[in-house]
Amino acid sequence: MSEVRITADVRTEFGKGGARRTRRAGKVPAVLYGHGLDPRHISLPAREFALAIRGGANTLLTVDFDGGSELALPKSVQRDPVRGNIEHVDLILVRRGERVTVDIPITITGEPVPDTLVNQDVVVLTVEAEATAIPDGVEVSIQGRRVGQAILARDVRLPAGVTLVTDPEALVIGFMAAPTAEQVEAELAEAEAEAGIEHEATDAELDAASEQSDGEAAGTAGTGDSESDAEQGARSDES
Repeated sequence: MSEVRITADVRTEFGKGGARRTRRAGKVPAVLYGHGLDPRHISLPAREFALAIRGGANTLLTVDFDGGSELALPKSVQRDPVRGNIEHVDLILVRRGERVTVDIPITITGEPVPDTLVNQDVVVLTVEAEATAIPDGVEVSIQGRRVGQAILARDVRLPAGVTLVTDPEALVIGFMAAPTAEQVEAELAEAEAEAGIEHEATDAELDAASEQSDGEAAGTAGTGDSESDAEQGARSDES
């Protein structure tokens, strides 16, 4: 896991106005809490903090402020929904040797056998680990997996000292038969029909329709000629 030292300032302004002024100064409002202590309001340098958490959501921070330092983990990072800028951070205090519960990402490696569709139901696992030894994530190999097989949470190999909190029977990855091209086209056509989507006919479809129309016209003309010949024959007999 990543460990980053970052310098913070104690915040004395609160509320929306104070938060806006903090952000304009290039900093992020944050709250540090845990271990039964009163929450402490601080501000973090926005650029340095953004770079720090690029190493992972569970980056261990050594926060220097007010003449001392604290170990902390990002608990919640709030971002602007449009610009993506970090607007507020909750940090939870931890101690070396303390075990914490965190979510770690799952990375898939390898390839299943041909015509096998991979369905990943779970993208993170909740685990318990020592605060200074949180894994960045876990890898799950799907090499050679076949249709009908499954990987459950209990099947994922965790690093030493890390224990699983997620339900061991939770489905992580399932393997299904890949749909055929005909099935995909049929499902797409059905979905488009339900949505009322109409497409212009292709050249092949127009040619087929034209040939069918010409054939029907020729058949009609042949029938008309036969009827005319029959009528003329009948008149000749009457004469």
